[in-house]
Amino acid sequence: MKVTLLLGSKSDTEFAEKIAATLKEFAVPSEMVVASAHKVPEMVVDVVKKLNADPQPQVVITVVGMSNGLGGVVAGSCVHPVITCPPAQSLEEYQVDLHSSLRMPSEVPVMTVLHPKNAALAAVKILAEGDPALKKKVAERIEKVKKDY
Repeated sequence: MKVTLLLGSKSDTEFAEKIAATLKEFAVPSEMVVASAHKVPEMVVDVVKKLNADPQPQVVITVVGMSNGLGGVVAGSCVHPVITCPPAQSLEEYQVDLHSSLRMPSEVPVMTVLHPKNAALAAVKILAEGDPALKKKVAERIEKVKKDY
């Protein structure tokens, strides 16, 4: 199992590292790939082909600001679940940029999660559906949060 963090730009790395840190807490392997749907669409196509050929359970998390073409392009061709987590730095960015993540054409199922930790947790829960040991870790995490509340 793994999570691929697909970044639209190298400048998204710091934000994506927050997602990777939460995945690491659950011992879920991740890898980061930088490939812009606007600047190098052929690279995105190649990445998706490789992901589709990989039989292991996995989730793709796209991290891209401004116009989120990446989430839709990946979800439109990828057989694995796709979550997009836009790295907006301000409320103004969210208000302007978020719609490109939320409004997708039919047959392009992208889940949008705004908080990097929650994006990682969503990916972990998806992967846990087929992994009893990971599901146990998720349940333990939920109980810890409830206990610490």
